[in-house]
Amino acid sequence: MSTLRDVMSQNPATTDGDIDWLQRLLGDWQIVADLSFADLTLWVPGGGDEWVLTSHARPSTGPNFYPDDVVGQRAKDDRRLVLEQVTSAARSTTPKGVGSIREQYVPVRRGDRVLAVLVRHTDLQNMRQQGGLEVNYLRTAQSLLTMVAQGNFPTDHTPTGVGRGTPRVGDGVIRLTADGAIDYASPNAVSALRRLGHTDQVSQADLSEIVTAQLPSGIQIDEAMPLVLTGRAPWGTEIETRGLNLTLRCVPLIEGQRRVGALLLIRDVSEMRRRERELLTKDATIREIHHRVKNNLQTVAALLRLQSRRLDDVKAKAALSEAGRRLATVALVHDTLSHGFDENVDFDEVSRKVMRSVVEVAAPGVSVQFRSVGAFGQLLAEDATPLAMILAELVHNAAEHGFSQEKDALPEAPLITVEALRGSDEQGELLTVSVIDNGQGLPDGTDSPPSSGLGMQIVGALLADLDGSLAWDTAKPHGTVAQFIVRLRSSS
Repeated sequence: MSTLRDVMSQNPATTDGDIDWLQRLLGDWQIVADLSFADLTLWVPGGGDEWVLTSHARPSTGPNFYPDDVVGQRAKDDRRLVLEQVTSAARSTTPKGVGSIREQYVPVRRGDRVLAVLVRHTDLQNMRQQGGLEVNYLRTAQSLLTMVAQGNFPTDHTPTGVGRGTPRVGDGVIRLTADGAIDYASPNAVSALRRLGHTDQVSQADLSEIVTAQLPSGIQIDEAMPLVLTGRAPWGTEIETRGLNLTLRCVPLIEGQRRVGALLLIRDVSEMRRRERELLTKDATIREIHHRVKNNLQTVAALLRLQSRRLDDVKAKAALSEAGRRLATVALVHDTLSHGFDENVDFDEVSRKVMRSVVEVAAPGVSVQFRSVGAFGQLLAEDATPLAMILAELVHNAAEHGFSQEKDALPEAPLITVEALRGSDEQGELLTVSVIDNGQGLPDGTDSPPSSGLGMQIVGALLADLDGSLAWDTAKPHGTVAQFIVRLRSSS
């Protein structure tokens, strides 16, 4: 299916600015569809005399005109004739409908050029019974369509679309006069102002005075708020008072070059903001927990090192030193988690810290360099801790045993390479990690190092928990390769 950009690119006169203008219109035309209680379609000229329906919006305030997907359709002869007439005349038109069906054709103007044609599709038979709300919605929708035909909508250099917390038509509609007085307020908008604390008549009241009267003294006001409340700028703002949060979005209504009023959408987002504050508090608590765990682990590691210095038994000193190193590795993961906002870990950062800390103590008297190839990416904390332990043990083993001979006897500068590759199979996501050294290699007549050591036992236990496997090989021209494959846990 051709996209808007694909279709427009067929016209050599089209610029990136033209495409951006239409995309900005599409970011905001849901407002028009909701106010019109009607479907909207956007028709763009393609190659030759062809017209393509590139976009479609359905109203959330009433029944749909097109229940099925119509994007990608080509205009038939009768519709193509109307589209070309509207484009050449640069004026809206409503041809005689068939039965209860009415279609309004609106040229989409940018500067002095018509880029496309917007069509409003209305089924009069299925329309809502018209009352005060319906009449005012349709009146405001027509004002916006007039602005589209005049090139005044969308507005340049302003945010478009409906993001998180941005109000929609169903949340509340206020129409202002050019002087900032409330010409109309929907029931939801009136309720929002009531919750703000305004109990008097809303109609013909000054919106900026209503809001200002309810703001606590000394509160810092968003610089955009006065312009939004008076309908003078196409921006958004948020009001926070007495535990109430209201977001407002303003669309000035323009006829020709004159501002005749403004459309304001208003939404009560108090519950959303409360939940966001709870999440921030929870995130801060989790980060603090990880920070304290990291500190405690580092304290225990330091105590083990201190205790080892008071021992005369060489094996006991080495055992305590190894235990301290392993605790420090786990602390690295918690340190990374203490700086993030979720339970995912940037394991590339962790792996670099692990390699740096391990090679400094594993091969005393030998300067071992390390490098990383590939990327681990983001990993769940449940995977990151055992993976950090496995990586630390294998890097430590490579540095300690791969370069145990005298410095002058080494064939080349000591180097440990860690390669990471993420992939997947039908059962889920896999991570393949290779720890490669260019040292003296495995002992003659063996295809793996002894598995009786505590380090290799730890690796085996952790790999079993991760449903993983470990294989050993000889590197070329010399050295050792330790490769393990693990199945990562799903984040869903």
